Amino acid sequence: MKRGSILFLKTIIILIGIAALAIMIRFPLTEGRAVNLDLFSIYSDPFILYAYLASIPFFVALYQALKLLGYIEKNKIFSLSSVKALRTIKYCAIMLSVLIVMAILYIRIFHAKDDDPAGAIAVGIVAAFISIVIATAAAVFEKLLQTAVDIKSENDLTV
Repeated sequence: MKRGSILFLKTIIILIGIAALAIMIRFPLTEGRAVNLDLFSIYSDPFILYAYLASIPFFVALYQALKLLGYIEKNKIFSLSSVKALRTIKYCAIMLSVLIVMAILYIRIFHAKDDDPAGAIAVGIVAAFISIVIATAAAVFEKLLQTAVDIKSENDLTV
């Protein structure tokens, strides 16, 4: 890959991380039921704390994507460390989809009578679907890359 393409992808990943962090910091202050609360009460809300804990796999996957782009940049894509990065991205995406489904169930069970949860549930379903697609793509790429690494190591042994 060209150096400019890798730099562009790294920039996009960093911007996604910054935007997600900014939304996580700003959104609880403007959210409907927390508008009149103080800062401690806002950030001690169990659903907001759950969102912060559930964001950990997202940020770990972003970091692993940056590492993977670094391996591509150093021309070390056919290595076990790149396979490990893809495996970590796959597990993070699976974990994130499970955590999103659990949040959807929480909203449906505990907040269905308070408000119409259709919008939040729809956004959660779309996010879970995107996460599952990413996990599937990472699993396919991991399998292909593992096969390529095996072939490369076998060729290195025969030469």
